[in-house]
Amino acid sequence: MLEYGTSRTVVREAVLALASRGLVEARPRHRPVVRKPGPDTALKALESTVSHLLEAEDGLKHLFRSRILIEQGLVQHAATRARSEQVAELEAALQANEAAIGQSERFYETDKTFHEVLYKMPGNPIWPAVYTLYLTWLFPKWLKMPDDTARNEQNHRAHKSIVDAVKSQDPQAASNALTAHLEAAWQQLETSGEASADRAR
Repeated sequence: MLEYGTSRTVVREAVLALASRGLVEARPRHRPVVRKPGPDTALKALESTVSHLLEAEDGLKHLFRSRILIEQGLVQHAATRARSEQVAELEAALQANEAAIGQSERFYETDKTFHEVLYKMPGNPIWPAVYTLYLTWLFPKWLKMPDDTARNEQNHRAHKSIVDAVKSQDPQAASNALTAHLEAAWQQLETSGEASADRAR
């Protein structure tokens, strides 16, 4: 406040802004402490930039296709290197996904969890951080789509195909199943009109 001639309110807002970006830790009645940047902090810095890219023509499509490429690699890794407990976690996520069919919001939550398991499997903290950003950018689109039990059933069958390929330790089959699943998911989004809704607004 003394150095820059600002009010307490301005300083408080600046600290809150830095805390929201993961750069400082701010607790009541404690001085703000600078955080050591992690993958989540570094990647979060991209959030506003990518948000602008999503407004460009085909921006959402390009972002979604980048997700396909990443998840192709993740399922191939899972098929060749996943430990038994990790496969069990993927199967549990699949079961929860099946149980949520017909409950739109619950199904989306279990869908997110299923894919999150794949991002966690390599043990690299960068991938879960990337997935968190994909959730921020992409999943709000799915939440706007109308309830459709048949679509949920289709997505669950696709998840099962991925799990079956991982359990069979077949990386090519896992990649093919993942690609077919996400290509179909993109078609669902386009059909609903959400893929172009933001640009139209």
